[in-house]
Amino acid sequence: MISAIPRLGSRKVKGTPTDQTLINLTHIAIPVQNSKIQIEVKWKKFLERRLAIDLDKEIKAAKEFTGKAGEVIEVKSNTEPLKILLSGVGEGKSEDLRKLGAILGRKIKGSSATLLSLCPQDEQQALVHLNALALSNYTWNLKSSKKSESIEFLVSDEFKRAVTHSQVLVETTWQARDLIHTPSNIKSPKWVAAQARKLAKENRLGISVKSGREIAKFGGLRAVGNSSKKNPPCFVEISYKPKKSGTKTKRLPHVVLVGKGITFDTGGVSLKRPYDMMTAMKTDMAGAAAVLLATVAAAKLNLNIRVTTLLMLAENALSATAQRPSDVIEHFDGTTVEVINTDAEGRLVLADGLAYADLKLSPDYLVDVATLTGAATLGLSRHFAALYTRDDVMAKKFNEIGEYTGDRIWQMPLVDDYAIALESEIADLNHTADKYDFEAGSVTAALFLERFVGKRRWFHLDIAGPARSEADSGENPKGGTGYGVRLLTEWMAQL
Repeated sequence: MISAIPRLGSRKVKGTPTDQTLINLTHIAIPVQNSKIQIEVKWKKFLERRLAIDLDKEIKAAKEFTGKAGEVIEVKSNTEPLKILLSGVGEGKSEDLRKLGAILGRKIKGSSATLLSLCPQDEQQALVHLNALALSNYTWNLKSSKKSESIEFLVSDEFKRAVTHSQVLVETTWQARDLIHTPSNIKSPKWVAAQARKLAKENRLGISVKSGREIAKFGGLRAVGNSSKKNPPCFVEISYKPKKSGTKTKRLPHVVLVGKGITFDTGGVSLKRPYDMMTAMKTDMAGAAAVLLATVAAAKLNLNIRVTTLLMLAENALSATAQRPSDVIEHFDGTTVEVINTDAEGRLVLADGLAYADLKLSPDYLVDVATLTGAATLGLSRHFAALYTRDDVMAKKFNEIGEYTGDRIWQMPLVDDYAIALESEIADLNHTADKYDFEAGSVTAALFLERFVGKRRWFHLDIAGPARSEADSGENPKGGTGYGVRLLTEWMAQL
């Protein structure tokens, strides 16, 4: 069962407050900074009179409460069921409002509440605050008993644009999470392609789905995906251009997004050990989910760019038709690659997508997103994605957007000295860069992918860490987080 996406809205709170302002509310969040309430005096007096409480006394009574970001104390009205949530906004930065939003959202998770938050003071704060309120409420399960929920989050009607924008980001991140959480006995490459078709139709996107002989030149995708006769691989190409663009469309920035879509990863012949590592491998298509839903968000927001999105969909199974260590495959651009470890399959499917993008699509920006290496997780934990690019200026932009949206990144070096580890005696490259034992798995994986991008402005996001959470925490549920949807959408909005 998938719980209903929270509704986001606004309510008039400026001017003289009236009883109408409180209609249907179950909770109202009031900002506190340095132990002082940060709302207009007339609002404070109205609430104290209407609810028969003294807010200053309540703060003093909670001796540990200072208004630090995320601190919340609940005050019950003496006259009606409405609950006051005195909410610490810290220094009032966007990150403080995001942290507070996640805590408030979790406080009423699973209910049918309506919460009005008076905490945001501008559009930027309102956007991240609303995102956090709603995303922290995500749940997913396939239980037969269904619980009806109808939760709503409101902010001041000054921030109507933020509400509209946030609703798109929340819906698309929510949908990405749905795809990631779906079990792999349901989620085959064909099933993901069908979901992409449905989303494309709903949002007037162009789409083509290819499989079988149509992907004969995609040597990496076939080598990985042909291991499963039941769930064979497919290649999905989605296109977006803004409405009413006319002939100007050709002059718009063209972004190509490539997503790793391994619907389940056993490791193949190089079987994952210990076996319980496989339990989470239904999330190995999180990159494909992120680029698909970022494209949907671009369409919903009518961004003034062109986007082509490539989903490299396959199941990495263990079977008689699985590729073997020592096999040599030929990628879309003719590059031959010696396979060393069949559990390093993500770079093989991405290589075909990147080469196709370079040779066929002429992108201004080429971005791939993948749960690629455990090495990235070891280096950066689960809170940052590893970003690889030669474009330091744009890397800085990615970092700024990530800090704002909460999809945080850390730029990693493309160490050219390590490229010798990609040499092969029998092919153009080996794909795992095991030679010389540099022990920089995320770096050498990026160096491998770079061989397929030509001279494009290329950005590689290794999201193995933040794509999945090991526990319900902050905005994220246990499992797939939908990492990348907000980051890519906001980045494309600023091109």
